Amino acid sequence: MSLIKTLLGASTALALTAGAAMADGPAIIYDLGGKFDKSFNESAFNGAQRWAEENGAEFAEFEITADAQREQAIRRFAEDGNSPIVMAGFSWATALGTAAPDYPDTKFVIVDMVVDAPNVRSIVFNEHEGSYLVGMMAAQASETDTVSFVGGMDIPLIRRFACGFAQGAMAVSEDATVIANMTGTTPSAWNDPVKGSELTLSQISQGSDVVFAAAGGTGIGVLQTAADEGILSIGVDANQNYLHPGSVLTSMLKRVDNAVYESFAAGVDVEPGFNVMGISNGGVGYALDEYNAELVSDEMKAAVDAAAEAITAGELVVHDYMSDESCPVLEF
Repeated sequence: MSLIKTLLGASTALALTAGAAMADGPAIIYDLGGKFDKSFNESAFNGAQRWAEENGAEFAEFEITADAQREQAIRRFAEDGNSPIVMAGFSWATALGTAAPDYPDTKFVIVDMVVDAPNVRSIVFNEHEGSYLVGMMAAQASETDTVSFVGGMDIPLIRRFACGFAQGAMAVSEDATVIANMTGTTPSAWNDPVKGSELTLSQISQGSDVVFAAAGGTGIGVLQTAADEGILSIGVDANQNYLHPGSVLTSMLKRVDNAVYESFAAGVDVEPGFNVMGISNGGVGYALDEYNAELVSDEMKAAVDAAAEAITAGELVVHDYMSDESCPVLEF
């Protein structure tokens, strides 16, 4: 069992709830939404758990419930001697940028954002590449030539997903219609399945018969509504095909689990710097298993795999929204 830390008291001082403080070893701090969000955080947890099971080891972990807890959580783990300390999510950047210089002998890892410091490893993903692949699959599976996207918080990172998805869909059908909606502009947008359901219903009324959710916990409402209404959905980050067998066309895999696993495996020798995980190194892709096998034809798979090979070879370049905050095929 992993060692869990929690917050106590109005001062938000960290205290242990199980066992004695670990003198060393890795730690992971999840983002808002909790480690069992069936998406980003859960993928991070799965990577940590895989490392622990393979090595018969323990790791420290903590789930924040408010932004105000971020910096103190980082500092407490560092003071306890944990290293590396992995933070799942872009929202950790400010707190980590402030705390990291005070612990030069501690290694930190941030997933989904870049923090330029000599003791920080920054891991980002080419989400637009993976989204392009599932966009192709959505257009191939659509019977209405209309597909849609539900994002979580309206930020450039999520627009990157949407833009890649739209490019993939339109590569299959120039006449395809892509509807894109964001859930909100605050962190609560990651955990609002009711709003996700409402957006999905609206998109269905406009003709969408395949919807891609990149919205954290909000996406659970999107996938549920898609299943209830008899259309296809596409999951994100973790493999969500199992949530609604026969209804989830595929999941855009963002291998946060591998990022965490590899960081834990490196331990105190984790290499600081900038690391990009894309199609070429298994960082992003699509999920195919027994839960969606009947939905993905051989032709669909061949087309998507060919596109992945072209992206890896540099023959196909998917426009990255975050490179210039624009999308050639989709307006926000």
